[in-house]
Amino acid sequence: MDQKNPFIKNLALLGSFLGQFPDKSRNDTGELASLNKVFYQSFSEILEREPILNPWFTPAWLDHALRGISLMLEEKVLLKWLGAYGGIPIRATQQKTIGLVLAGNIPLVGFHDILSVLASGHRVQAKTSSKDDRLIREVAAIIGSLDADLGERISFTDDHLTGMDAVIATGSNNSSRYFEYYFREIPHIIRKNRNGVAVLTGNETERELMALGEDIFTYFGMGCRNITKLFIPEAYDLKVLLGVLDNYVDLTQHNKYTNNVDYYRSIYLMNRLEFLDNHVTLVKEDPGIASPVGVVFYERYSEIGRVLQVLDEKKDEIQCIVSLHPEVQNRLKPGKTQEPMPWDYADGVDTLKFLIELK
Repeated sequence: MDQKNPFIKNLALLGSFLGQFPDKSRNDTGELASLNKVFYQSFSEILEREPILNPWFTPAWLDHALRGISLMLEEKVLLKWLGAYGGIPIRATQQKTIGLVLAGNIPLVGFHDILSVLASGHRVQAKTSSKDDRLIREVAAIIGSLDADLGERISFTDDHLTGMDAVIATGSNNSSRYFEYYFREIPHIIRKNRNGVAVLTGNETERELMALGEDIFTYFGMGCRNITKLFIPEAYDLKVLLGVLDNYVDLTQHNKYTNNVDYYRSIYLMNRLEFLDNHVTLVKEDPGIASPVGVVFYERYSEIGRVLQVLDEKKDEIQCIVSLHPEVQNRLKPGKTQEPMPWDYADGVDTLKFLIELK
């Protein structure tokens, strides 16, 4: 561990702490021992209560989120990320207060913004979503125990943000218009709805289609990196894909998810709209990018050039692209959308660069 960089040392230790929970392997050795003594039980209790307080946050999705953050906080990853900027953190005399409006669609979705503000040397003033309030506050408390200075630079508010020098706000397309107006006088990053898309070639293996299922169904499809739209070759038989997605039948045991599928099935039937149904999800032909929970849109193509044109035209609606097609730029392999690294910025906006360059 780089003893000259306490920020990386402490954040890597946080990652090790969080990584214990999805692996179900408490590790009372080294520096983790003292951290576990103070926080392991309380964090475990929060994880046990969370699915009751927010049924969308199942134990499986909580584990998935914690595992992803623990990977993001590995020492080598942090060094690679911050090494591209230099001078991290900035001098205390340059500290500014950054207001964060955090989303709550998936567990700890606002952690990366907090991490970026701390890495830039600024102060966090965060307004959390009621859907994801408990975990993020506990993680902040752990950070404060590791580094008192970092802890003092994190505050939360249940009221309006005030006294900020800049704002990073995440919300819907509707709320973004409000944010744009409300924060118009200060530097800001305003994020809107985005989703993932997949461009299939028709030659994907069963294993690759199973991995695509992870991109579709992780967090019940509620994350901005989830695949909500498929581009498929003209002659592609969607029953092949649905047959593979049958393996995700356990999702139907979740009442809220099943209610969504049932609701849209009823809507489509009443309106005599065509769709495919394997009971796990509905697949409907639709030009839109963002589909409802429990539904995946698709669009057929005969020429990849047309798909590339659509991807460019709708780039402001797209967070990431899954494909094995060689002509699709910046593509991810199936199964990789829910493994973002610190440099995989939401909406493609370099958050850390924005924060470092604040005047």
